[in-house]
Amino acid sequence: MSLIHNEQVKLTATYLNGIAIAIFAVGGLAPVVSVLNSASPSTSPGTAAVSLSCIAGSVVLHFNTRYFLKGLQS
Repeated sequence: MSLIHNEQVKLTATYLNGIAIAIFAVGGLAPVVSVLNSASPSTSPGTAAVSLSCIAGSVVLHFNTRYFLKGLQS
């Protein structure tokens, strides 16, 4: 039964980490790349704040996922 539990925990952790990667890519990295590729690079404080909060949220979600993996049974 612990094998089933471990696989369910790993599947959930993979899902949560995938969400963290998506938040980082779409909310954190895409605005930065967009500004750098622009002919006249300028950004609003709101865009910078959203980008930084997405990066921070992604990191928090990733470390919560690592904590979640401590529920694996031996």
